[in-house]
Amino acid sequence: MYFSNFMKTKLYSPNTSSLAYPVGTTLDRFIKLKQEEFQFASGELSQLLRDIALAAKIVNRETNRAGLANIGGAFGQTNVQGEEQQKLDVIANIRFTRALTKGGEVCAIVSEEDDEVIDLQNGSGKYVVAIDPLDGSSNIDVNISIGTIFSIYRRVTPIGSPIQPEDIMQPGNQQVAAGYVLYGSSTMLVYTTGHGVNGFTYEPSLGEFFLSHQNMVAPSDGNIYSVNEGSYYQFEAGLQEYIEHCKAKFYSARYIGSLVADFHRNLLKGGIYIYPATQKSPNGKLRLLYEANALSFIAEQAGGKATDGHGRILDIQPTALHQRTPLFIGSKNMVDEAGNFLKKNATTVARKGVLVQ
Repeated sequence: MYFSNFMKTKLYSPNTSSLAYPVGTTLDRFIKLKQEEFQFASGELSQLLRDIALAAKIVNRETNRAGLANIGGAFGQTNVQGEEQQKLDVIANIRFTRALTKGGEVCAIVSEEDDEVIDLQNGSGKYVVAIDPLDGSSNIDVNISIGTIFSIYRRVTPIGSPIQPEDIMQPGNQQVAAGYVLYGSSTMLVYTTGHGVNGFTYEPSLGEFFLSHQNMVAPSDGNIYSVNEGSYYQFEAGLQEYIEHCKAKFYSARYIGSLVADFHRNLLKGGIYIYPATQKSPNGKLRLLYEANALSFIAEQAGGKATDGHGRILDIQPTALHQRTPLFIGSKNMVDEAGNFLKKNATTVARKGVLVQ
């Protein structure tokens, strides 16, 4: 009798307290649950995504302490784009390169911060990663959201053989995974493996990314347009007319100047992001391999659309490592509408300037 009273028990009920709500599914667990969806489900791609997430946690820590650790501001060198490198650009590039090197799944890396392909001399590596380690880094000193963008391709030459140009120069429609990390008021990792888009929010006290945005779907329409109107008179006439059309419909103009932040907002709320060809940059400014392709893959998987103003971004065959492209990306109907304005005025000279399409 004494023993039975001593061992009184009750069944656990998850609803007995409102003080401890479930946090959710970790990124690591989610990747394992979804591994069978990968075309080549051998575990390497899953581990590669975890390697990227680990590096993102480290970069997140560095960005959070940039103002205190004297790692903000310019580094004093320029990258292959002719852009002044920020200190955190260099740090982020080192963090991601080390993580991808030590993971063992990658044979080559294409980085915005490196002139040439980084050949890891890894005979067993099956994947090529193209990455912008820290996009929008000029915004660091003013505490505006920045991001990391990455694309993952499966090499096409036999494993164990030397890396060849065809392993690197693949169109975006050959990506097996792509994603971005947004370092902002909270840190988010968003990625796709071609089976929808999912977002994870970083919980710093636990050191984990948790599923917070499952099966993300971009609104088919929106009322936000994101473009640097300071270059308005360098735009082709069709784009100028589209901008006037947006204003006439009382659309909201939202442009931070940080690609990941602008894209992420429009993905959630509906809108279009535009970085077009201009007189100053006739081929556009954004890089195809590690910026436009990744975000275009995500946009399409979320039900959106991405073009260079005329054709699908993911169908462009790259011809140069740091090739640039115009980009029109976001809600499908808005991208289509912008394309119609461009098509209608395809032979019109911009009101000021000499840019002709």
